[in-house]
Amino acid sequence: MNSGDTAFMLVATAMVMFMTPGLALFYGGMVRAKNVLSTTMQSFFCLGIVSVIWVFYGYSLAFGPDIGGVIGGLDYVWLENVTLGIGPYSDTIPDLLFCAFQLMFAIITPALITGAYAERMKFTAFAMFTVLWISLVYLPVCHWVWGGGWIGEMGALDFAGGTVIHINSGAAALVAAIVLGKRKGWGKEAMHPHNLPMTILGAGVLWFGWFGFNAGSALSAGPVAVLALFTTQVATGAGAISWVLAEWKVQGKPTTLGAASGAVAGLVAITPGAGFVGPISAIIIGLCGGALCYFAVLAKSRLGYDDALDVVGVHGVGGLWGALATGLFASTAWNADGADGLFFGNAGQLSVQAIGAVATIGYSLLLTYIILKLVDWTIGLRADVDDEVQGLDVADHKEVGYSI
Repeated sequence: MNSGDTAFMLVATAMVMFMTPGLALFYGGMVRAKNVLSTTMQSFFCLGIVSVIWVFYGYSLAFGPDIGGVIGGLDYVWLENVTLGIGPYSDTIPDLLFCAFQLMFAIITPALITGAYAERMKFTAFAMFTVLWISLVYLPVCHWVWGGGWIGEMGALDFAGGTVIHINSGAAALVAAIVLGKRKGWGKEAMHPHNLPMTILGAGVLWFGWFGFNAGSALSAGPVAVLALFTTQVATGAGAISWVLAEWKVQGKPTTLGAASGAVAGLVAITPGAGFVGPISAIIIGLCGGALCYFAVLAKSRLGYDDALDVVGVHGVGGLWGALATGLFASTAWNADGADGLFFGNAGQLSVQAIGAVATIGYSLLLTYIILKLVDWTIGLRADVDDEVQGLDVADHKEVGYSI
């Protein structure tokens, strides 16, 4: 047991927890005023739903002893055999602390998906969908990559969640946006963000928390954590720059929403490779990620799906780019426990990254579709037309965000 590593991971865990309220602010500012509370509530409530599931069976299915490379066993149900001593995933921190750190990742992943169906899914449907999606999609994919499953054993690199969190949630978001359909008035009425300062604040909280997200994934206060923190910073800055430059060229003006979105795109893109690539590679990843995500967001109107808060364009496309970029730029010169990518003499790593990403996309698309149809069949997915027009703050929660 190492007290320094333990202290570092306690702080990193708290920082990752803070990201979900930050996401609530980021999303909340981008919707219309009549839906600000319902949108923030969905992210915030994930803190409760997923925490309970994680203790009951979530941690066990994600990180329990491997069963066929597909799912974890039941050894850790109700956190049985999870102790304050050293566990199987770290030599220097308490097993329960590793469990807590991974819980924060599980919490934010379904919260990310809420941006795709914002302003139109009923709260009861959101709650049921979240329980089922965490249980049937997140836990297996998490095990595949980090818990001893087949993707990790194949040699795929995912330092802090490019596949587990961003590709996974991005694929689910695409299905959710299509299955629920467009918001009433989409493409005909103005649906501008109602509070951009709130969104900027949320982006800042996410940026801050992401240092715990990425650096904490080293599981120790050592050189790899330093590398992950630094690559996170420079990739994020590069992402903000490239998004703003792209929209400046296309739209004629740089926007604050573009800067915030570009920063998040950079964060997403660097996540899978944060502890495996060097600073110059991180800047390239961020620059490409920001512009790529911007054009992916522009494409949604041409493709005709209403991804309300651009989850597919930012997290899906950004996560996929980050996973593949890790297969290009990873270098054992920076992390001996990683692998070399294509640009450092190992062409096979890119193939491995692609296989893991494609498998996750396919699984998430299929299972998310089944879950959404099940929820729709049982309790209904979408708010009534009158409730949607009135706003879900009043319809679902009998509250208003602002009393003026």
